[in-house]
Amino acid sequence: MSAWLHNTVFWAAFLAWGLAQGGKVPLALLRRRKWDWGLLVSPGGMPSSHSALVSAAATAAGLCRGFDSSLFGVAVAFAAVVIYDATGIRRQAGEHASLINRIVEDLQGGHFPDGRALREVLGHTPWEAFWGVLLGVASAWLVWLWMCPAG
Repeated sequence: MSAWLHNTVFWAAFLAWGLAQGGKVPLALLRRRKWDWGLLVSPGGMPSSHSALVSAAATAAGLCRGFDSSLFGVAVAFAAVVIYDATGIRRQAGEHASLINRIVEDLQGGHFPDGRALREVLGHTPWEAFWGVLLGVASAWLVWLWMCPAG
């Protein structure tokens, strides 16, 4: 248990994810002028919590084990797959959901019977992913400085 509590990679990733996911609420408030607490558990939006989490994990792995370590290499590869998925495949799925929702509304005269609209915000724009990566790297540095002081 003690080793887990001192795991810099875990805490950096968890901090970045929490900041990104929690940050969506005030950012949406500024943009839409209303609170949307559902964003705390929703995929998509600014910043990308997926990108923040994997970037923090990769950065912390590099800081703790060395940027020439196998762990850092694996973490970067994993981060690349997750960020690609978030900005590519899931983003396209969201765009498809948006189009399908519009088609159904047109066919039903604006009424969507028996069911609910598909979730349209599934992925991230490259800009959202960029800010998630930046947040992740910054979180990793903060946790590393706190948990691994020079000495």
